[in-house]
This record gives sequence, C-alpha cells and structure tokens, in this order.
Amino acid sequence: MPMPTDPIERLLRGLYSVALYLLAPITVYHLIWRGLRQPAYFLRWQERYAHYGDAAPMRTLWVHAVSVGEVNAAVPLVNALRRARPDLRLLVTTITPTGSERVHALWGDAVEHVYLPYDLPGAVGRFLAHYRPYAALIMETELWPSLLFGCRDAGIPVVILNARLSERSLRGYRVLAPLVARALRTVRTVAAQSHADGERFVRLGARPEQVAEVGNLKFDVAVPEDLAGFAARCRTQCGERPVWIAASTHEDEEMAVIAIHRQLRARFPDLLMLWAPRHPERFRTVADTARAAGWTVSTRSRQQWPQADDAVFVIDTLGELMSFYACADVAFVGGSLQAIGGHNLLEPAATGTAIVTGPHLHNFVEIAQRLEDAGALCVATDAEHVERALAELLGDPQRRERMTAAGRALVETGRGALARTLELLQPLLPPAA
Repeated sequence: MPMPTDPIERLLRGLYSVALYLLAPITVYHLIWRGLRQPAYFLRWQERYAHYGDAAPMRTLWVHAVSVGEVNAAVPLVNALRRARPDLRLLVTTITPTGSERVHALWGDAVEHVYLPYDLPGAVGRFLAHYRPYAALIMETELWPSLLFGCRDAGIPVVILNARLSERSLRGYRVLAPLVARALRTVRTVAAQSHADGERFVRLGARPEQVAEVGNLKFDVAVPEDLAGFAARCRTQCGERPVWIAASTHEDEEMAVIAIHRQLRARFPDLLMLWAPRHPERFRTVADTARAAGWTVSTRSRQQWPQADDAVFVIDTLGELMSFYACADVAFVGGSLQAIGGHNLLEPAATGTAIVTGPHLHNFVEIAQRLEDAGALCVATDAEHVERALAELLGDPQRRERMTAAGRALVETGRGALARTLELLQPLLPPAA
C-alpha cells in the first residue's frame, strides 16, 4: 500500500486517526444508546468494525447509501446495473438498520449487504481487503477521510454519485476542511445533482475538472407497479372521503401533526390522515398518541388498510410510502417544520399528489425551488400555515389537479440522470464475463 508523499496529508491523517481511535469507545456507547430506541442497533456489531467470519466473496462493485433515502435514490442505478451486468456481484452498504431493512426488502440475497464500518483506518483496510471492490460508488454526501484515502491507496476509484452539498453541510465541514479537501481530491468524479452543488464541492476542495453536473437520480424514480390499483383498494376500504398524508415526520413534529389534524377535522369531519413516521421506532408511539387524542386508529401491519371509521391510519412498514402517497389528496412532507432539511419531494410529485412542506428545506433547495416555481409545491412558514395550506387544497380539487399535473410534468422533464450516470461509470467496470 503506497504511503502518501504529502507531509501535510500524513500529519493530518495521523492526527485524525489518533483522534478516532481515542474516541472509538464512544462508538459502543452510541450503539447502545441507539439500540435502546431501535433494538436493531444491538445486532451485527462485528460489521461496524469490519470483522467478517465468512470467506471473502468474489470481487464486488460497491454502492454505499447511508439510509433509506439514499437507498431509494440508488434503486434506479442498482436495478440498471443488475440488468446490464448480471455477472457483477453488487455490494450495497448502509449505516442505519432502516437502510439495511430497505436493502433486504428490495433485493434480498441478489446483492451483498453489510454495514459500512466506522472510519477507523484498520476497519477501513479490512473492509476493502475483504470485498475488493472494482469501484466505490458513494451516494450523495459521505466524505469519510480514512475511507477515501484508503480507496486511493488501494487503487479503488471512487465516484460520488447524485452528489449534493448544502451550504449548511459545507459550513459543517469547516473544522476538518484541510483534511476533507485533500480526501476529496482523491475522488475520480463528483457527479453533482446541480451546478450549485458542484460549485460547493469545488469550494470544499474538489478540483473543477473532477466535478460533472449529471443531474438528480431521484428524478428517475420508478413509480410502483399497479399504483392505481393500490390506491383504488385503499379508497375502497376507507370510503370516498378526503385524505391527507403526513409523511416522513420526525419526533418534534408529531404534536404539530396532531394539532393540524384536529383543526382540519373541525372543517372536514370525516377526514382521514395517513401517518408515516420517518423512523420505525416512532411507529408505535404515533399510533398511541393518535389514540390518546381520541381518534380511532388502524395500522398497516395489523389491519392492512384504513377502516371506514378511522381518523388515523399509521403506515408502520417500510418501502410503501410512494404507494400511499397515491392514496392521498394532499401530502405534508416532514423534516421541514424543524431544521432537518426536508425529505424527498419528488416521490409525491411522481405519484400525482399535491405537496405542502414547512420552511426548512436546505437538503432539497433546488428541487423545492423548481417544484414551487412550477406550481407543484406550497412552502409554509410554520405549522399554522401548513394547516391553512392543507385546508385550502382539500377544499379546492381544481387547484390540486393543477399542482399534480405540474409535479408529474417536472419529474418527467427531469429524468435522464440515470443514463448519464451509467455512461460515466462504464470505464470503471471490468470487462463482461
């Protein structure tokens, strides 16, 4: 393994590695703390430190996607690679158990899957030596210095796909900027979602010639098969009444959702709310909270479909959010009433649902702006404004139709990033067997 010749890089890497090893015990406490809320964090610790008991698999093409959102963004790419190159063994890594569950639900044993280890040099080295990837395809924004340097030292080309970098994230890298900039310059290509994202990667340290504006893979979202049939079955079960969905909500947004639904039902007494919390550990809590509010509640895991007298239906499963978007007249997309930065707005647009969000959209600035400019999105300033916007849309079917048509049209015109990404990756793939 070649040693870096830049003495400043050696110094920065050494300091970073020492700091990580000193902090390594904290990772155990972190896993325990997360496990108390989500028991899956108690499992598969050996993968977190790159200890594998089985024999090394055949060489892999490696795709890293942090959690559910990134896995969903990678779906068109992984499916296209599986069709084009069935001879390649694909490795898909995640960090979160929810991301892991999504990988298994999508592809089962058709792909290799483990957790990405912590960014400790020893763990990174064991991971790369075990899976021997032809290339590392990293989704969106995962800039781990030991990982990037390790790939460079092992001769593994790295491409950051669907790359995005908000101003907030750019500021967050400031403390480690000298190290991250050097690590970023080891990357073969930064395939940016937009011109603005590409410029921010350059400001972080990438060379301009490393950055390519490819577009957003999320525009190539695959609409679930038989979407209309799924929505029709849902409507048959719950009856012909107004329906809204609170999607990808976070813990600090839950009481606002309760208040919004209570106010909306004062105006629309038979209104049904579909509720899809972002994190599985909140599934039971939101169902209990809705019942405590005095409403009849069903869940996807127990009753399968909303019942005629339900006020709330909790979607406590993974991978079905897009299908349930199609069952709603209007969607509120969470992570936007607090400084989370929002969640995927293109999924409800692709399924034909009018969209309302809160003001915190720093993870989706360009997409939100394009949807808003097209008339497909209403950005509210606070929870009260969200309630008013939902009420207006529930009472105005013609406006909803205009918004859904605009959203679908925008998604269709934005497609094409997948084809450009596959062309970019072609030189990195081994000859077909």
